[in-house]
Amino acid sequence: MKTARTPIEPSRERLANPFARYLLATRPAFLTITLAGCLLGFATAVDGGAAFDWVRALVTMVLALLAHAGINVLNDYCDHRNGTDARNTQRIYPFTGGSRFIQNGVLTPREVLAFAAVLFIATIAGGLWLLSVAGAGLFWIGLAGLVIGWAYSAPPLQLNSRGVGEVCVAAGFLLVVVGADYAQRGAFTSLPWLAGVPYALLVVNILYINQFPDREADRASGKLHWVARLQPDTAAWGYGLILLMAALALAEGILLDLLPLAALGALVAWIPALQAWRQLRLFAATPERLAPAIKQTLLAAHALPLLLAAVLLVSGAFQ
Repeated sequence: MKTARTPIEPSRERLANPFARYLLATRPAFLTITLAGCLLGFATAVDGGAAFDWVRALVTMVLALLAHAGINVLNDYCDHRNGTDARNTQRIYPFTGGSRFIQNGVLTPREVLAFAAVLFIATIAGGLWLLSVAGAGLFWIGLAGLVIGWAYSAPPLQLNSRGVGEVCVAAGFLLVVVGADYAQRGAFTSLPWLAGVPYALLVVNILYINQFPDREADRASGKLHWVARLQPDTAAWGYGLILLMAALALAEGILLDLLPLAALGALVAWIPALQAWRQLRLFAATPERLAPAIKQTLLAAHALPLLLAAVLLVSGAFQ
């Protein structure tokens, strides 16, 4: 019988190449969820009759990735400062417990903070060009996204420690869809908001389930999100509540005739999500066994926006 291998955590010796070192510090495996949100936003714009602009699309994706990367790096720095990652002995690497770059001596805290600043500056610089061609409304989307990303981890707000981290994640990823749509359309409309809510909620469940292995370290550091506040078996039901809210949001878009009936096909994404929820209810108190459920949660959160984007593009082609 084969023993499952535990992924090797980063070390300075293994990451001698500076480019690889800084690239991996952004936790690139998690950035694909932002790309999926961008694709959904592009699809809502095309479905609404916007002419697709490849240059704007490419710039939008790059800026969204830079912003997400900057938020990840800042989160690592803040979790170093509050001691969470140093205390975390139950992490499931690479999914939870941060990038481990500071804890394993790959980068110094000052280097991590400086890198986060560079990523945010690059996002702002590129965003100024994009809003000059797409419209001033993009300024408010970008500003809100960066403020939410900063306030999620950084003092004095530290919103995830106050039980509103899930709201921050939902709002931030909803803005990815709305921003991608706006960059193409140049105006606000209701479709990306409605189409983006179920996607954003499934992304919330990535955060939610990842908090179970990190629960004890977070509690010791004063990060009192809901998984830390509740007993594990009780907190596990929150995952199902978020799934229900996402399904209701999808149904609302269809009932309002803003999403085609075929959008019900996106419910296929609930298959791995429901499997993950079942495992979470079984293993909430033994979080070291949650790696398969985390992977299924990631699959669901990627599948939904891609399926919904495909439905919108196909239905738009036959209008």
